[in-house]
Amino acid sequence: MRQYIITLLLFLSLFLGTDNFTSAYTGGQDSIEVITVKDTVKKRSVWKKIYSYFADANKTSDKKFDISLIGGPHYSTDTKLGLGMVAAGVYNTHRGDSLTPDSNVSLYGDITTTGFYLLGVRGNNIFHREKWRIDYTLYFFSFPSAFWGIGFENGDNDDNSCKYMRKQAEIKTDFMIKITDGFYMGPSVGFQLIHGSDFDDFGLSLLNGEERITRYFSYGALISYDSRDFIPNAYKGVFVKLLQKGYTDFQGKPFFNTTATFDFYQKAWKGAVFALDFYTELQYGNVPWTMKATLGGSNRMRGYYDGRYRDDNALSFQIEYRQKIYNRHGIAIWGGCGTIWGKQNPFQWNHFLPNYGIGYRWEFKKRMNVRLDYGFGKKGQSGFMFSINEAF
Repeated sequence: MRQYIITLLLFLSLFLGTDNFTSAYTGGQDSIEVITVKDTVKKRSVWKKIYSYFADANKTSDKKFDISLIGGPHYSTDTKLGLGMVAAGVYNTHRGDSLTPDSNVSLYGDITTTGFYLLGVRGNNIFHREKWRIDYTLYFFSFPSAFWGIGFENGDNDDNSCKYMRKQAEIKTDFMIKITDGFYMGPSVGFQLIHGSDFDDFGLSLLNGEERITRYFSYGALISYDSRDFIPNAYKGVFVKLLQKGYTDFQGKPFFNTTATFDFYQKAWKGAVFALDFYTELQYGNVPWTMKATLGGSNRMRGYYDGRYRDDNALSFQIEYRQKIYNRHGIAIWGGCGTIWGKQNPFQWNHFLPNYGIGYRWEFKKRMNVRLDYGFGKKGQSGFMFSINEAF
């Protein structure tokens, strides 16, 4: 509750300004019997510093590495009440060169009342004149999760839910070489370790004898076209990516994965952007339960429990309307759908799941938003997400 109060007061400071905020926080003069001038000055100066920090966060900086911090409470159906923190940094590998876009990096952490905790870093490092790019993600989390089994029918059955503990660590990196304007290709490598534990007897039956611990190295190649004007929050442009990867645990159990992404961004009237995202993941071979394609999370099919629906293949589509309202404040509204299928569970049109939601945007840094989204899905599923940058 204390975190909610602090965050609420912080947002009040952004809306009302420092003077009004101090009055709202103390309850006004009439509600305080004894107060000294010294105490008032201290309170006003502390909150004024906080207000000034966030008020200046999105201004253009001449720092070599411009970093800012923000945090706040959140709630979702899978992790419940939690507190998230993000440190967002912007830098340029060749300062003073206007033809080299800014690079970005985010360090993020999260902890919730269910015992979930997460620590990770992700970023896009762009070299001189975009001749090279490195996109990377590194994270670890421990999550008291739920498992419904494999396939759409199992995921759609509320009675299938069983609890287990999921611990996961992953590092993945895409190295991209510029072929011509907007076109890139290069290798992709990664490693993923997943440990599932504390299954009850029913949960073990849903696993069908599969191993609860998996370790896989990934290797592959990608080709992409990217004309976005700014990666974390594009106003215009197109992003297309085709990634082919192989996975091996060095014990003779390889499988293969193909992912395709198509994103489109178009400015409309003043302050408005329409964004479209199409994503599909196709897998071949003996894919372990830990590596199946899933629906849900904070970027696609927002509001669904991440991993409730899982199988060899997944497909999702979403369209989002983003509107800047006033100063640094904005909203987003989206709608979409998605489905899963596999060898034992063939593709069916009536298995598409609906998804829609609404979100608030606050420009934390220049063109980098704090994102508060509330997503809805089938059977009353919903979730609240706190994150940095747009979902796609």
